[in-house]
Amino acid sequence: MAAVAPSPVLEIAARARDIVGPDWVVTDSAQLRVYECDGLKNQREVPGAVVLPGSTEQVAAVVRLCHERGVPFVARGAGSGLSGGAMPNAEGIVIGLSRLREVLDLDVPNQRARVQPGVTNLRVSEVAAPHGLYYAPDPSSQQVCTIGGNLAENAGGAHCLKYGFTTNHVLTATVVLSDGTIVELGSEAPDAPGLDLLGVLIGSEGTVAIVTEALLNLLPKPQHVETLVAMFPSSETAGEAVSTIIAEGIVPAAVEMMDRLAIDAAKTQTPITWDTEAALIVELDGPVREVQSQFEAVTAICERCGADEVQVAASPAERMDIWRARKSAFAAVGALAPAYLVQDGVIPRTRLPEVLNGIRALADANGVRVANVFHAGDGNLHPLVLYDNKVEGEQERAERVAIAIIELCVDFGGSITGEHGVGVEKVCSMSKMFTGDDLTTFDRVRSAFDPDGLCNPDKLLPTPRLCGEVPGFHHTHRVEAAGLGERL
Repeated sequence: MAAVAPSPVLEIAARARDIVGPDWVVTDSAQLRVYECDGLKNQREVPGAVVLPGSTEQVAAVVRLCHERGVPFVARGAGSGLSGGAMPNAEGIVIGLSRLREVLDLDVPNQRARVQPGVTNLRVSEVAAPHGLYYAPDPSSQQVCTIGGNLAENAGGAHCLKYGFTTNHVLTATVVLSDGTIVELGSEAPDAPGLDLLGVLIGSEGTVAIVTEALLNLLPKPQHVETLVAMFPSSETAGEAVSTIIAEGIVPAAVEMMDRLAIDAAKTQTPITWDTEAALIVELDGPVREVQSQFEAVTAICERCGADEVQVAASPAERMDIWRARKSAFAAVGALAPAYLVQDGVIPRTRLPEVLNGIRALADANGVRVANVFHAGDGNLHPLVLYDNKVEGEQERAERVAIAIIELCVDFGGSITGEHGVGVEKVCSMSKMFTGDDLTTFDRVRSAFDPDGLCNPDKLLPTPRLCGEVPGFHHTHRVEAAGLGERL
């Protein structure tokens, strides 16, 4: 009897051991389950194998093996994503980047840092801090999320209102294309000529290339910082204060809001004692006189819009307590329910009251609770849909509500995602926001980088397997786009 040929995945795993070392290839079924999902826990898939390269060259060599055999691959960082963007393919390879965690260079005179993708977001600021510098994007998960994932999702954070998202702070990226070609995108020049291919990469959710190095822009620490918490009788009145602050021409470093349920959750994890329906956190930074003037104006606006109380952080420790409360909210709701889904739809600031009423109606109609935490300054909502996965049907109701919320945001002129990405969770909602022609154009751009569709397939753009046929959307894999690496 003829010998059975090994599966392509197992063949790649065997050959990868010679590239990365036998200790850095995972094929044991129990160990593979560690990689079956990211922060979106309700969708899981066990990968065929996991390979953990230790350099750009090793990443490229593993990708070339996948390209030779037509095997899909998914790049994975810390696994802290919230949309299933790092969910594996059962017949594919996970390329884990956790070993690539070095800060390669800190260029203080030019305010830049070159890092590998496995470096955590917070680590960049820690390394830069002795030199009076920091890295501005600050997701709530910044202690664990990594720079590679930040680029994939175009992560923001509380301070993105004033300082922008990841895309505003990355100069260049070394990437591995889907055929194993190593190229550098972007430029150290502030406004380089040519197509902005780096802009295509950032936010593409790992579907066009694997990032193995990034050159980040650092900022000087602000001269002065003031932080306040205004207590409001409702989220609607707090939302009115946000619109008024921005209308006055004031651009705070951050404007964050938490509703009663989110506040109650944060109380279980932090020393805050807030007793209110909605807490508005406003942080101002910059030159001393400018901050003091804006601080007085913001305080007056909050009081005029109905704030019951305004608390001011009197010390760095009190400021840290405020931000711990805000950034602990996602994890803290675990004290209120066994499971939850996090969304991140975006709306115009002025539509906040209507959207919040819509969210309440959806929650009530489906018998679930929703805690609201959001980047109020730029309208990026983070509703947390709570559920008990041991109660029959409750997870399905929560999933319906989560998708209905982001589609509600589109109805009010917003977007299905601000920074968490589309992944697999929202992929079928892309046609709610874009036409078939739009999606075809996106797919053509993606196919120019990855004509065989091997790089993180079934993410970001709808596929017939996941969503059925989308009217007007024609997939364009295998377009005449080969040889991109040579042209770069």
